[in-house]
Amino acid sequence: MQVEAENHPPHAREHPNHHMAIMKERTQSTCPLCYSLDVFGDKWTLLIIRDVLLGEKRNYRDFAKSSEGIATNILADRLKHLVEQGMLIREDDPGSGTQTLYLPTEKALALMPVIDAMTKWGLEHGPDRLKPPAGWSLE
Repeated sequence: MQVEAENHPPHAREHPNHHMAIMKERTQSTCPLCYSLDVFGDKWTLLIIRDVLLGEKRNYRDFAKSSEGIATNILADRLKHLVEQGMLIREDDPGSGTQTLYLPTEKALALMPVIDAMTKWGLEHGPDRLKPPAGWSLE
């Protein structure tokens, strides 16, 4: 499978490691599930996406305070990965001269039904103590 640069959002194409990402994609499986897992298939990545989609967390400091206890090195790595994959964009926070906001792209917003389904599955099959994240509307 050859991945062309025009298939990536402009901010991803401009990233210095963009060509390495394309090379990596060419050597991987042609399975769409495998690709999906490469992009967002670990616990921390999905939790970051969840928090961004809920609008609860938008900057590094907010993510670092997460009740799940993500290590700062893992957080930095996952945020970088999500930006490189075109899931998040970075913008300067107009309310702060030093902070960066992480905002979801359309690609990230498309995961809402997936995260919704995984949340429903966890509620149905997990321990009784589980509850959906505050602000998450399960339909």
